[in-house]
Amino acid sequence: MVVLAASDDPSDDEAHTKWVREYSDAVAPHSEPGGYINFMDDDDDGRVRDNYGGNYDRLVELKRRYDPDNFFRINQNIAP
Repeated sequence: MVVLAASDDPSDDEAHTKWVREYSDAVAPHSEPGGYINFMDDDDDGRVRDNYGGNYDRLVELKRRYDPDNFFRINQNIAP
């Protein structure tokens, strides 16, 4: 799920940020860990395993087999 609040008026930013954070906190207990991999930021590396869910271990094995030197790493990386 992507939660977004937007306005052309910068004076609305604080109220929109508060609403998005409160909504996100309210639905979090009913959500699975992880998120949409393409929305991850550079500091979200700790969420890579959650984002790939049950596929993560299989993807690590594939990475070890086909990219052991981690050439393809300019992304939300799965380390070999």
